[in-house]
Amino acid sequence: MNAPAIRIAVVGHTNAGKTSLLRTLTRRVHFGEVSERPGTTRHVERIELKVQGRVAVAFLDTPGLEDAVSLREHLEAFAVDAQTPPERIRAFLQGPEAHGAFEQEAKVLRALLEVDAAFLVIDAREPVLPKFRAEIELLNSCARPVLPVLNFVRDGASREPAWRELLSAYGLHAVVRFDAAAPFVGAERELYQDLGALLRDRREQLRGVVEALEAEAVQRRAAAAARLAELAVDTSALRRGVPSETFNDPVRRQAPIAELQKTVSTKAHRCADDLLALYGFREGDADEAPLPLLEGRWSMDFFSPEAMKDAGVRLGKGAAVGAAVGVVADLALAGLSLGAATALGASIGGAVSQGWGPVGRKLANRLRDVQELTVEDRVLHGLLAWQLQLVGALEQRGHAAMQRIAAGEPQDGASSQRQIADILRAARPARGHPDWEAGLRTRWIASPQRQAVVDQVAQAMREAIDAAVRPAA
Repeated sequence: MNAPAIRIAVVGHTNAGKTSLLRTLTRRVHFGEVSERPGTTRHVERIELKVQGRVAVAFLDTPGLEDAVSLREHLEAFAVDAQTPPERIRAFLQGPEAHGAFEQEAKVLRALLEVDAAFLVIDAREPVLPKFRAEIELLNSCARPVLPVLNFVRDGASREPAWRELLSAYGLHAVVRFDAAAPFVGAERELYQDLGALLRDRREQLRGVVEALEAEAVQRRAAAAARLAELAVDTSALRRGVPSETFNDPVRRQAPIAELQKTVSTKAHRCADDLLALYGFREGDADEAPLPLLEGRWSMDFFSPEAMKDAGVRLGKGAAVGAAVGVVADLALAGLSLGAATALGASIGGAVSQGWGPVGRKLANRLRDVQELTVEDRVLHGLLAWQLQLVGALEQRGHAAMQRIAAGEPQDGASSQRQIADILRAARPARGHPDWEAGLRTRWIASPQRQAVVDQVAQAMREAIDAAVRPAA
């Protein structure tokens, strides 16, 4: 028989970040309301964490304790010898004040009496005031295990030492450091492990929750790598034929180049939205301009000369990296020199200069007087580097954060450049298969050969994702 769900009340002072913590723990960004306004949560709300389709933990998000000092004084009237602290709390809940002046506090205490344990969420930036001592005393009166969660400890205004001293004075020595906006790696595991020390009869059940959450994290990374691999192969296969007469006209060639840019940007948009959904965020949460070197990636700046120059520098770092990427230039067949192609702006649209596939198609295009536009490695480098940084940001972002998602600084080390080079090299077979571009036909089915390449790219992508998030651990 399956064990019943563990019931946990999330309690604390107004605006301590209770709802924020629950959004992060349950990955439900739409749960409740997160705001800097005090008293946002006015009722007890239930949110469930399911493991393998069954409710493993039932959280109760409670209103903020607003007047614990006055309530503690009021409860002294119930302090008769025959009553234990929980009995005094129950007597108070049956009185009129529980539905009047202390209605908010009554909701919290009533919920606390019905659960197995409580998370006491503390905004570590707050000064340690008498009202917080009164809150701890009220919670302890309910005789339920309480695990303090120090929230926002990464903030420069954190008063963590003072809070630890206060909590120790009340016998609360097991304290979890958390940050609902940018969780610590392993903090979730520590939270449930420490709870297991308080609920010994539920320890195995909590261990199962931890294992399930870790398995979900592994699956998310694998799914992210697979989605990015699809983007890499899809964009590498992208190819558009342009009549030479059109291409050689400085004005007329801008239309097919712009169309190619729009296609790439659309694919990048779609991939970013899929990644946001995968990590439980909303569409539009990604920053439009997260980095100076990657600014405007969601418009057409993947193709700007500055962005391509930067990507070319990154690709060229180290002979091993350059060899790994490999630059294919077969301009003689097209009747253009490399300098002429650059002067014409072919590289802006993506490259008559590389990856043309079978010689037969090239010869046929020459006879038909057709140029082919594809996406250069430099453009792919910039596109995939931003997507990888987005995944790294999502891996370390809590669902309480209200600011827009912005990736971290790009890594310039040889290893990070080599990883992107390995991705581009793994995707290179797609250059010769324009039929591999997804969505090219109404009823498009990936071939086994394409899927094999996607799998290889996904493996290289997974290694890059692991490396991107490793420094934060």
